[in-house]
Amino acid sequence: MTYKQTLAYLFGQLPMFHRIGAAAYKADLSNTQTMCRFLGNPEKNFRSIHIAGTNGKGSTSHFLASILQEAGYKTGLFTSPHLKDFRERVRINGRTISKKDVSAFVRQHRDDFREIQPSFFEWTFALAAWHFASEKVDFAVIETGMGGRLDSTNVVQPILTVITNIGLDHTQFLGNTLAAIAVEKAGIIKQGIPVVIGETNTETKGVFDTISAKHKAPVTFADQRIVVQHARYSKHRQPLLLAEFYSAGSRKQYKLASPLSGKYQLKNLATVLGCIENLKLSGIHIPDESIMAGIRNVVKNTGLLGRWQTLSLHPLTIADIGHNPDGIREVLEQIALTPHHRLHFVIGVVNDKDVHTMLAMLPKAASYYFCKADIPRGLDAVVLAELAKEFSLHGQPFGSVAEALTNAKHAAAPDDLVVVGGSAFVVAEVV
Repeated sequence: MTYKQTLAYLFGQLPMFHRIGAAAYKADLSNTQTMCRFLGNPEKNFRSIHIAGTNGKGSTSHFLASILQEAGYKTGLFTSPHLKDFRERVRINGRTISKKDVSAFVRQHRDDFREIQPSFFEWTFALAAWHFASEKVDFAVIETGMGGRLDSTNVVQPILTVITNIGLDHTQFLGNTLAAIAVEKAGIIKQGIPVVIGETNTETKGVFDTISAKHKAPVTFADQRIVVQHARYSKHRQPLLLAEFYSAGSRKQYKLASPLSGKYQLKNLATVLGCIENLKLSGIHIPDESIMAGIRNVVKNTGLLGRWQTLSLHPLTIADIGHNPDGIREVLEQIALTPHHRLHFVIGVVNDKDVHTMLAMLPKAASYYFCKADIPRGLDAVVLAELAKEFSLHGQPFGSVAEALTNAKHAAAPDDLVVVGGSAFVVAEVV
């Protein structure tokens, strides 16, 4: 199989949630367990850090991988979805898995796994586990796909578990309350393994306390002990940050520089620093210089894309993958902090999201350019435009994301702001 034929098989023959939605979702670990046993349980051959959460788990994963890499460790990183290239999902020290390795793995095991009919995500995780074990990584940072308890990645036995936050997303699978979703996310907590919770919430804290106690897993709520705030900006508009730790009456400070300017990254960085503190307490050597370098070099080290990412200037054009009510709320806060005259919003969504709640949050004074990402799961741009009218949001539907962005930039004045978002798959077509 050539690499092109391999991708055609993975995308075309396997059920892929990010393309078709619910029909591809499997709330069961049995396929992954069977695949891993067949491969010799590669997921047991490296130390892993397992990360779940509604928002921020991707950024948190990238930051942690970058810091471990700067500390001299050979570090695997498994994330989803990819934006430009399938191989973004599986990296070691920032380098994507080779096309040759992807093709060889699928060619070798396609017949072996055909009988159990795995999903796209199950295949991809098996590939990642095999690759990380084969390359003898020191650590692998593993991001869940959805939920936690029944996510394919939950076969790993991590040295640290992380839950960034809880919001209302994928409610048809995970539950329609924050507490119910927290139970699913907390399914990654393992016996005796420390867990870091990024954000404290009155509706979910009791869930995490109870499940952590049941598993005798020491729990840290990062935002109760670590504060990260903007100090000032560098001449290159790179945020200069001040992080403060509060522990047992003592205080420690880090001065940080980050290439990610989104205000919401402050929460993610508090989570990251809480994780690093736990890893250091377990005896893993991570110098302060590596922490600062890992944060400063995260984009260069890991290829992170789509997080309040500047695409061009004059007009300032920014893309962000926020795609649920909490994510959109963070994007709107960032828009409010960005000087501009008029907002032009290029927006597309997928058809199983809480579209009405998202639309109700958007500013009525903006100009909208409705579009559909090139995936079956995308909501038709004309339908989206009609729904938006119910919330007094006005604009035009366009035949593609590229056409919508071109029209937005053409209509925008030099001091206007163009934002592209609503879905990771919309952003994937412009970054």
